[in-house]
Amino acid sequence: MALKLDETLLAKFVNPDELDSMQAAVRASFGKIKDRSGAGSDFLGWFDLPENYDKEEFARIKKAAQKIQKTCDILIVIGIGGSYLGARAAIEFCKSPLYNSLKKDTPDIYYAGNNISSQAVEELLSICEGKDVCLNVISKSGTTTEPAVAFRIFRDMLIRKYGPDCIRDRVFITTDARKGALKNYADSVGCETFVVPDNCGGRYSVLTAVGLLPIAVAGISIDEMMEGARAARLCYSSCELAENDALKYAAYRNILRCKGKKVEILVDYEPAFTMVNEWWKQLYGESEGKDSKGLFPASVVCTTDLHSMGQYMQEGERIIFETILNLKDCGSVVSVPNDEENIDGLNFLTGKSLSYINSKAFKGAALAHADGNVPVMVVDVDTRSAYDFGWLVYFFELACGVSGYLLGVNPFNQPGVEAYKKNMFALLGKPGYEEAQAALEARLR
Repeated sequence: MALKLDETLLAKFVNPDELDSMQAAVRASFGKIKDRSGAGSDFLGWFDLPENYDKEEFARIKKAAQKIQKTCDILIVIGIGGSYLGARAAIEFCKSPLYNSLKKDTPDIYYAGNNISSQAVEELLSICEGKDVCLNVISKSGTTTEPAVAFRIFRDMLIRKYGPDCIRDRVFITTDARKGALKNYADSVGCETFVVPDNCGGRYSVLTAVGLLPIAVAGISIDEMMEGARAARLCYSSCELAENDALKYAAYRNILRCKGKKVEILVDYEPAFTMVNEWWKQLYGESEGKDSKGLFPASVVCTTDLHSMGQYMQEGERIIFETILNLKDCGSVVSVPNDEENIDGLNFLTGKSLSYINSKAFKGAALAHADGNVPVMVVDVDTRSAYDFGWLVYFFELACGVSGYLLGVNPFNQPGVEAYKKNMFALLGKPGYEEAQAALEARLR
């Protein structure tokens, strides 16, 4: 297996009988996914995706990625939330958080449309000066504010740089298969399009064209990634807790929630996992945070955050538990050199690899936190390969769906995200929101 759940440090917090008592509920929740009988079942396309993905589109993704690699110096991925987080997580996991600074034969990849920062857009426009640029615009509707505004700006940049006919060759659109603003635009100008599946919500879509095109542009094998997800699907097919780490993770989360834990902190010890954390936070926060329920998903990157958040994790309010992503093989052999003067007192580390030291920091902190009454479970990840990433994604997606049903919510909708949009549109003066605009402005006076 590319991934294994280590429960050793949970022993003092959850006894075997408590886990066994979850078996019937877990079997029922997993059954809702398998037989598509639960709330939100229209959005279970991710469940069989590793076996049933569109092979023709998959081939077109690889062909388009090769074209982008030959055509441009920079690919700008325009999307927000699940439309970009999964791809960015994969690229930084498999390649590096410093991907754009590496020596490579693939384009730099930047991200836009995930905020409304004027400064961030201005800086990216400056980076694009003198470079050949392509866009991958990802939005099911084509009308989501952040990516739609970014597309206007960067499309205008392309037209001024290359002329209006460039859009057909330099813009790749991932959107609804049949309808919507972006689909209509793509058809009118002749852009190549890829599909945001109707049956996969954004946060579950990383292994669709939504994530796979940028991932392939970065030179990562999407065949290996899908194979990892396929192997995980097979591995996690059993309804028995003793045989299924994804179900076990879901069960432990819910047991700890019932014991009063309110926050799950995803911990890792590699900067390359930082965007995995961000993808995971959206997956669990948007799936479970409804009906006044759900654990709050937070994250830290250690050992950096042991010097900031470590104090709270060790001695703060006991409302947290930790899930640690432990990379077993980082593939690096950098070692500590000897210093004859030993000015820092660290000669006892001479010759030891940084990965060895990092592993001891992880083990030391995990033991200290468990001793400080923080439940800790560990998810061991073999390597930073595309195969392992595909496996990791499927593990967390399946566990999230089961965990949501255990919680008693629909893990595949997100009704709460509309409230801020209505207020924003009203304050911006969008037609049809005049009455709400007046009421909100009165409140703000």
